Amino acid sequence: MNIQTFLTHLHQHPDLPLGLVLPDGSLVPAHFHITELGHVTKRFIDCGGTRRHSETCLLQTWVHEDTEHRLHAGKLAEIFKRSGDLALSETLPVEIEHELESATHFTVEQASVRDGVLWFQLGVKQTDCLARGVCLPNTCAPAPFAAPAPFPAWTPTPKAASRCTPQSGCC
Repeated sequence: MNIQTFLTHLHQHPDLPLGLVLPDGSLVPAHFHITELGHVTKRFIDCGGTRRHSETCLLQTWVHEDTEHRLHAGKLAEIFKRSGDLALSETLPVEIEHELESATHFTVEQASVRDGVLWFQLGVKQTDCLARGVCLPNTCAPAPFAAPAPFPAWTPTPKAASRCTPQSGCC
């Protein structure tokens, strides 16, 4: 989900508390805080020698002992409004950083309102080889990941499966 779509959901439901659903269906505790809103630029070279870059809007969560705390959509929209000098393009994807056993980044897949809460479904981020033709010339690209099931039947996204085999002639 990009910033524009994310903000649309926040503006449509400013008085609703926010909820985050992890890819396995468990919930981020309702009293989470957003401690950072960042414009993250990653410049890198892939294993095949191609220079690349990616940009995201990263929201960092933090869960503290103040169990009565609730972040409402309007408050998060205000935080975005104050981020003007971070040069956040509305087309940037929104990601959530949440600490499980370590800090983990999640994609934001979809939003829905249920039981008076604006829920954001989080998805998994996967690693992949961006230079398969150079590094693994006899392999095919992985199949695209399946979209998450509609709310509330959240299930983890399955691991990528090969779209074809090297001998099939599709690569």
